Amino acid sequence: MKCFVPFMFSLLVITVWGVFSQPGLAQTTLFNGVEVPGVVINHYPESTGKYIGSPSLAILADGTYVASHDTFGPNGLGQVNVFTSTDEGLTWTLKSTINNQYWSGLFVYNNDLYILGTSKGHGDLIVRKSTNGGANWTNPTDGSNGLLLECTDTLGYHTSAVPVIVQNGRIWRAYEDNGAGGANQRKYRITMMSAPIESDLLDASSWTHTNTLTRESDWLPGFDFQGWIEGNAVVDRDGNVVNILRVDVGPGDDEKAAIARIASETELTFDPENDIIDMPGGAKKFTIRYHQPSDKYWAITSIVNEDNYDPEVKPSDIRNILALISSDDLRDWDVEQIILQDLSDVQNIGFQYADWQFDGTDIVLVSRTAYPDGLGGADNYHNANFLTFHRVEDVLPLSIPGDLDGDGYVGLADLDIILSNWNMYVLPGDERADPSGNKHVGLGDLDIVLNNWNAGTPPQTTLTIPEPASGVVFMLCMLVSHRRTTHRLARLL
Repeated sequence: MKCFVPFMFSLLVITVWGVFSQPGLAQTTLFNGVEVPGVVINHYPESTGKYIGSPSLAILADGTYVASHDTFGPNGLGQVNVFTSTDEGLTWTLKSTINNQYWSGLFVYNNDLYILGTSKGHGDLIVRKSTNGGANWTNPTDGSNGLLLECTDTLGYHTSAVPVIVQNGRIWRAYEDNGAGGANQRKYRITMMSAPIESDLLDASSWTHTNTLTRESDWLPGFDFQGWIEGNAVVDRDGNVVNILRVDVGPGDDEKAAIARIASETELTFDPENDIIDMPGGAKKFTIRYHQPSDKYWAITSIVNEDNYDPEVKPSDIRNILALISSDDLRDWDVEQIILQDLSDVQNIGFQYADWQFDGTDIVLVSRTAYPDGLGGADNYHNANFLTFHRVEDVLPLSIPGDLDGDGYVGLADLDIILSNWNMYVLPGDERADPSGNKHVGLGDLDIVLNNWNAGTPPQTTLTIPEPASGVVFMLCMLVSHRRTTHRLARLL
């Protein structure tokens, strides 16, 4: 199997199936005589002085996987490499290299691919668009073409591959700045940005930004609230947008996360008395996404447990166990599965900064991996030498086509979801009303519900016509030209 390796090393890489140091099967790559967990997408030996950071993963409408990472280190160029796979992650091809791009994440909107990040460390906040699957990108030359916020000598921006969501007709994303006076997370201020779903995402005027919030060290005992960073935009159980951030704590402390809340498009709030939570892996970067069929929030992060706990080491510096975790309410989190683990060398092995997507009943992810490579290994656990791809198989429940509310039955409640979201656009992680997967709620989605009507087992409750019932009548009138669907809907009603 062919994997991308920088040409100057001309290394032969053969991908094989085997057992890693984890329960269950995992894919490994035989790399220079070393079995590296996962499919190797890219590799930089430590001797190059270039390290792999900010892994990101997106899935295009045609099923193509797109992965990216930036580079940092003594010879890091502050550029992003973009790779694609058309065989579900088995092989990867370098698609493009973007200069002056850093700390970035991919997302898909209206069938176009975007990457949002910074121009350099604490540089401008920028977004680029590709209309050909990542081969070519727009250039953020000004405020109408992707330059969203311009840095100054005293103010710059930070972000990572964090979620982009849609709620209340707006696209939401978190980021940070260093306006409190420093270049590390102790000095970062958190904030969020949003734009109307129909707007031009390259136009800075489309985006509204909230206020910024600065952390206080005494929010935890012993002045151990040492920083917050890399926030996740998520919709909570009440339909409100929140920003869930990793929290840096002291050596041996339990890991925490923080939940900041959107009060309006311009107001972000935080209650340190109630919204600092326990979270496995909360001291490291994590990505949270909601999954409708399971009705749970899922995240992947580097956890600390009894196998790698060290009372003398900050949990943010322990990254050799990568785990899948879940929550019903964004406050209480459980470890569902250990994805990757190697306890042999905590100082030089790391599985971290995983970005991931749902893929049917599987979860697919990319990892910033520090691991032996037959060439001296990684500089350390943080300064990774590999970008690797992994698949967690059959971890999610199998959904019934058309069962949009995840109750195991296709009926009136699912029809109401279609009507309530009619003619709206959706983003990855928010596809409940979009079973057709075309990112727009319309006739194709309605057809899927009707074609599977009464599939599954009815819930043990009385089904009633969703309110307002006039919405169904309105849909009937609107769909007259779509004869087959209209006739089917009329028969059901």
